[in-house]
Parts: sequence; C-alpha cells; structure tokens
Amino acid sequence: MAIVTFIGAGSSIFAKNIIGDCMMTPALKGSCYRLLDIDEKRLAQSKKLLDNLNETLGSHARVEAYTDRRAALRKADYVINAIAVGEYDPYIKSDFEIPMRYGLEQTVADTLGVGGLFRALRTAPVLKSIVRDVEELCPDAWFFNYTNPMAIVTGMIQQSSEIKCVGLCHSVQVCAKELLEELDMPADGLSWRIGGINHQAWMLEITRKGKDLYPEIRRRAAAKTGPHKNKVRYEIMEMFGYYQTESSSHASEYLPYYHKRGYPEIKALYHLPTDGYKSWGDGKARYWKEVNDLIESRNLTHSRSHEYMSYILEAIECNTPYVMAGNVLNHGRLISNLPDNACVEVPCVVNGNGVIPTYFGPLPEQCAALNRTNINMQLLAIEASLSGKKENVYHSALLDPHASAELSIADIMKMCDEMLEFNRDFINVR
Repeated sequence: MAIVTFIGAGSSIFAKNIIGDCMMTPALKGSCYRLLDIDEKRLAQSKKLLDNLNETLGSHARVEAYTDRRAALRKADYVINAIAVGEYDPYIKSDFEIPMRYGLEQTVADTLGVGGLFRALRTAPVLKSIVRDVEELCPDAWFFNYTNPMAIVTGMIQQSSEIKCVGLCHSVQVCAKELLEELDMPADGLSWRIGGINHQAWMLEITRKGKDLYPEIRRRAAAKTGPHKNKVRYEIMEMFGYYQTESSSHASEYLPYYHKRGYPEIKALYHLPTDGYKSWGDGKARYWKEVNDLIESRNLTHSRSHEYMSYILEAIECNTPYVMAGNVLNHGRLISNLPDNACVEVPCVVNGNGVIPTYFGPLPEQCAALNRTNINMQLLAIEASLSGKKENVYHSALLDPHASAELSIADIMKMCDEMLEFNRDFINVR
C-alpha cells in the first residue's frame, strides 16, 4: 500500500512506463500514485492515460493528480523526480546555439559540458526547493532522481541533504546486450561488472557461463572499419582497454578528441551529428500525437519494461534482494581511485533496508583518469549550484574536457557570461 509521488508526471510516456511497470507488479497492488506537474494540461493527459491503464489492469491502483507539491509529497514513501526546467525553445536550444557561436559544437548537451552545466544551473534552484519539502513532509522517503545532468544534480542533493537519494539511468542494463547484438554475438546468459560515473561507466568484465567474452568482442569490434555509429566507443575500448556505457555520439562529449574545428571529416567518420537538436520540435509533435492516441485507447496495455523503478520498489516492499546500478556518493571510496565526494555509478543491492551501494574497488588507472577529468567539472558544477558564485561556473566550464580542448579561457568566460544572462530568469548567480 505504498504512496509513490511522481514529480514531472506531465512527461506522459515516461510516467506510463514507470507507473505502468509498478501497476503490473503484484507486490505493489493497492498502491497510490500521486502525479505532480506544474503544467495542468499535460498533467490531465497523464492522469487520463494512467486511469485507462489502471482500468485495463484491474483497477488495483489509485491514481491522483496534483499541482500542489506539498500536498503531493505529504507522507509519501517514495518520490520519483523527472522534472525538466526550461522549455526546449528557447532554453535548451540556447545550450547548443550560444556555444556554437563560439565554435563549440555538442551532440546531446544534457549531462556534461557547457550544455549540461547550464541545464544543472537552471534545475538546481527548483530541486533544492523540492528537497526542502521532502525533508519536511516525507523525510523517510526514498528519493529517486531521473533528471539530467544525472551526476551533477544527484550529487548536489547527496552533498547538501540527508534525504535518501539515488540517481537512476538506463544505460547500464542495456549496455552488454546492445554491444553483443551489434557484433552478432548471442546476448543471453550474460554476467558483467560495470562501474564508473554516469554515461562513462566501464564494463570491466563480461562473461557467459564463466567464459570471458572480451577477446571475441575486441576482435569483432576491430574488424568493423569505416564510418559507423559506435566508432567512438570501439576506439576508446581499443585505446583504453574497456567498453563504456554511453552511445558514441554522447560519449564524444566526455572526451577532448572528437570535436575539432577545421576537421569536419572527424564528424563524418565517427557519425557525430551536432545539429540533431534542431529536429526536436518535430519529435515533440510526434510524441504528443502518440500520447493523444494512447489516451483515446480504452484497451490500453503495458508490458513491464527494463526500467529499474518497479523492481526497486518490489525489493524494498518484499525484502527480496535485487541488484541494480545506482548513482550514489562515493563515500568510503566505493571506487577507490575516484574522489570521495564524486557521484559514482556502481552496483547496489536493494532489499527491505533500501538501496545499499556495494564496494567496487579500483578502476584501471586509465579509465579512472578519464572519469576524473569529468568529475572535476561535475564537482565544480555542484559547487556553483550550491554557492551561486560566478567563479565556480567559470571553473566548471574551464575544466570541462570538451570545452577546454576547443576554446580559450577568455572565450569560455565570455560564453558563460552570455549564457548566464540568457538564463537569468532561472539562474541566481552573482
């Protein structure tokens, strides 16, 4: 009979996936799902969609809609955060277009780099306000963060509050399967060991029935020549020894090697589109058409997905062990050669005691070194979010491996000033 508050529930498809999974979990039968969003139209769409799904599945859940955050959080057992601060046009567009004027191109720009930094700065004031309400109204609740930039905003909460906060992403659970399928290898019966930071975690081991699959993976990856969509990850695996969790397009932003002015052939060779954000408007139209079609379906169905959330709640409610990848503070040096205050992605055991991070040990030093170049930026972005000091914003951008490989100190500072001014309605930096 859990009370689950979903913040940002106007994202209807994601809300359907997460709450639909929970509705299909017998251990969560009878739970109450409180949908919260500031956009009343989108909230109503999500409510109608989930009411239809609940009816199809036997009406075992209670679905409520809220625009009052404090009412939605009062006595909640679990809080799921999936907010986005600032509309695509103009704010997310500005994360691409202002840096582009300075010669800094990005592919995704949501979890790292200058785009990720300013998304974090826009999000921080809202998240800090949410956390204060959680501390007061449901201090024992587990807070699960899906909002990007994952390591920055999750780390900010973990550094500044005592609430029980874990960051959840999708990349670890699909990493091994997608890699083997792309290389035409069987993807069943796998075991793996993955750790690092969000979107740059390292698959240190991958086996099937005790057999090491890495030699064959490396052989097949090396045989794939010419331009293809996974070329960055294969090259990093070849040079640094291990496969990483995030797509090549996005992974390129975590590194100083792939976005070089004057070398357009690199973008083509590694398939690194830097104008994909321009089609977001078309994608948004398709998304809401899908939502509208789902709302009108009286026979709406759902299949339990690979998302962690329902399995986590089931494990806590039933005290049944479950292992997942969580973004947690590196206290006690879970990854022993990364900083203690970094937000790291490591295996966690979930049971009746909640989410328990496990000791991972050291990463290969070259992998830890690449992680640290991004952790430097993340820690300073957290400091900027908590302090409100412009110098911390500069420091974070100056230490970003992508920006610092492309731009001068003067241009990075000027770019940050322009972006701070553009985002002045959301960001309070002095």
